[in-house]
Amino acid sequence: AFDGESALQKIDLLRPDVVTMDIEMQGMNGLTALKHIMIEKPLPVVMLSSLTQEGADITFEAFKLGAVDYIPKPSGTISLGIAEQSHEIIYKIKAAAQAKLTKIRRFSTESIKQQPPNAGSIKNVSQVCRHIIAIGVSTGGPHALINIIPFLPADLAACVMIVQHMPPIFTKNFSERLNSLSKLTVKEAESNDPIRNGAVYLAPGGLHIKVNPAGTAIVIDENPKDALHKPSVDVMMNSLADHFSGSITGVILTGMGKDGAQGISKIHNKGNMTIAESEKTSVVYGMPREAYQLGAIDFVLDNDKIAAKLIEAVRGKASISTQQIR
Repeated sequence: AFDGESALQKIDLLRPDVVTMDIEMQGMNGLTALKHIMIEKPLPVVMLSSLTQEGADITFEAFKLGAVDYIPKPSGTISLGIAEQSHEIIYKIKAAAQAKLTKIRRFSTESIKQQPPNAGSIKNVSQVCRHIIAIGVSTGGPHALINIIPFLPADLAACVMIVQHMPPIFTKNFSERLNSLSKLTVKEAESNDPIRNGAVYLAPGGLHIKVNPAGTAIVIDENPKDALHKPSVDVMMNSLADHFSGSITGVILTGMGKDGAQGISKIHNKGNMTIAESEKTSVVYGMPREAYQLGAIDFVLDNDKIAAKLIEAVRGKASISTQQIR
């Protein structure tokens, strides 16, 4: 289809399972067409967006309207080099085909009290952090995280580390949006950031997030270079299991594939609490299912119940029971 209006006509005629659509088109653009699709004939839509700050801003507007995922265009506004991303395109279309539209949470803040920007300051500056919450998420992640991070209290005695499968620029943009909504300070992680209570670190796109051997600071690098995902949930969780001496609460949220299953299993085997998002609220129930099938999960919870369980875990009030995993 050569523009949004043509796309709507073809959707009526062909009734596709998934639509991929450029945001930037002549005539009716992608955002306008997406509005029509989600109101008139809801189906999974994967948006194409330029890998720029403006592209990131518009992409989050697409999430707000109900897009399942996006594909960043390496060549900006022209789709040159798109064939180089064939593997990612195929992967994301398959994930979108599994998505449950009824489970997509609007990327909206109507029910969340808007907080003033944190301006990069760590509110709870305790030098001794004895608890880390490690969260891994992929397809449907912005919808999932917006229902968790803003509901964590400012005095949370824990550091939060997040791997969301996203490219560079997008992770910085998303961290700033989460920061503007949250009582904790959210930032895109950098090497040597301290492990502190009240800090939420989002792994930068294209790089892994780990902790140093002392378990006191963030390490950002490319190793292992052959990881299927950069950043990788497994890499983050393995690093924490190996080097952090305090308590860890591992969390696997919506996403396709199995990234994080091995890492959260390692966290679980060291006696730490683990949580997976339920099939009921997952946009794609792939990553949580893989972790659950390994026997690595203590609690399976709907998305809107996870923040409360994390608060219980940090405050030492969450007990693990085999009856609570179903």
